[in-house]
Amino acid sequence: MIGYVTMGTNDLKRAVAFYDELFTVLGAGRFMEIEDRFVAWAVSPGQPAISVTKPHDGNAATVGNGMMVALAVDSQEKVNALHAKALELGGTDEGAPGPRGDSGFYAGYFRDLDGNKLNAFFMG
Repeated sequence: MIGYVTMGTNDLKRAVAFYDELFTVLGAGRFMEIEDRFVAWAVSPGQPAISVTKPHDGNAATVGNGMMVALAVDSQEKVNALHAKALELGGTDEGAPGPRGDSGFYAGYFRDLDGNKLNAFFMG
């Protein structure tokens, strides 16, 4: 159902470098770009995407309280790898990878360099 998620940044160059590296873990790459304003990544153009942008209104980007982007992956190992890569790139830990509840939900939570909250999760 989700086509894409866009997160604001105050330092596009830094954000793009972070996500270029982070998304190698998922096999995703850039597929849309507006120079000095916006970059989007996806596994393929027909799949949901994540993008970062300078806010259109010219004001500072801020983190939405309660907002989170959840990245579905195909294994617990990939949750671990994505979480570790985010921290290696300067992201901050928001919850180490592990099971959450008894439903088979396994997730790791982190914040990017602008403070946006993301997680990687596996159901299985």
